[in-house]
Formats: sequence, C-alpha cells, structure tokens
Amino acid sequence: MNELKNRGTEDIMLAVVDGLKGFPDAITAVFPEAVVQTCIVHLLRNSMDFVSWKDRKPLATALKAIYRAVDAKAAEDALIAFEASEWGLRYVAIAQSWRRAWNEVVPFFAFPEAVRKIIYTTNAIEALNSKLRRAIRARGHFPNDEAATKLLYLVLNRPEKEWKMPLREWTMAKAQFAVIFGERFIKAKTA
Repeated sequence: MNELKNRGTEDIMLAVVDGLKGFPDAITAVFPEAVVQTCIVHLLRNSMDFVSWKDRKPLATALKAIYRAVDAKAAEDALIAFEASEWGLRYVAIAQSWRRAWNEVVPFFAFPEAVRKIIYTTNAIEALNSKLRRAIRARGHFPNDEAATKLLYLVLNRPEKEWKMPLREWTMAKAQFAVIFGERFIKAKTA
C-alpha cells in the first residue's frame, strides 16, 4: 500500500478484498478513509469448504438471507438465525468464519442494490489479472520494458467488450459513489 501511495495513488475510497489476512489493516493504515469490503463470493466459497457436496446447494440458499439482507442489522439477525438453525448447528465453522470477517462484511450493507451487484466479488479483477498473466506467459520474454508495456496495453484495450455486466450498472454505481463519497469522488474523477 505504501508503494501504491508512493507511485501517486492519493486515495482509495473502496477496496474489495478476498480474505487475505492483514490486508484490510494494511489498506486502512495507509489510506485511513478507505472502506474495506470483503468479497462475498470468496466468503461463500470459504463457507462451502466446510460442507459436504450434497449439502452445498441448500446451505448456499440458507446463507443468502445474510448477504441479501436490506441492512447490517437485518444481516446480523440473519446470521444469528443461521447460527441457531439446523445448518448453523451442523456446520458451526461457517458462522464462525462469517463472524471473523464481519467487520469487512458490514460495509457492504451501506450501499444500495445497484452498487452491491458490482462490489460483491473480486472475480472481475481476478479475471483481468489472469488475462494479463496468460498474455505474458504466452510471449515468454521481452526485448525491453516498452515491448511488455505495449503487450499489456493491447490486452487491456477495451476489455469491456467481454464484460458480462452491462455498462449501465456501472453508470448507476458511479452515481451512488458520487453521493456516498462526495467530494472525494468528484476530486478523483477530475484528477
């Protein structure tokens, strides 16, 4: 995070992380105003690590009540209900893992539905990183840094063509970010 700041990153408004221990603290140490949100998809995948194959689908349905709650209070109530349910008693480690990550889950509920659809997962970023790694691996070596930069530019040129999510969702999310983050968002947009 210090390296990002030294390279010129002035602010991080929202960071969606995938459960790497200590990463939320590292982000907020350098960017204290950053909202750190855990990847809900990673949290669900982690939950399924404790579950037998035949129980995965019904258990995933039971967990929806938590992450689809209207606000943080309703989500906490849903988590308490899950803990007391047959699933929660059978797979105690799941509720414990959600409790450990709860500080990074709660910010999710401050956002409206349009934004939640975008920030619930880090999969898009992971897919983009995978695409970059694949391109570099296929080429193998580069005569100079400029050649590597050009290849990465070509890979990144218009990646939205492959996006599954319509751009209008991002337009709605940007409008919500402008409201939520106010001047910070406006400053970042004009920089």
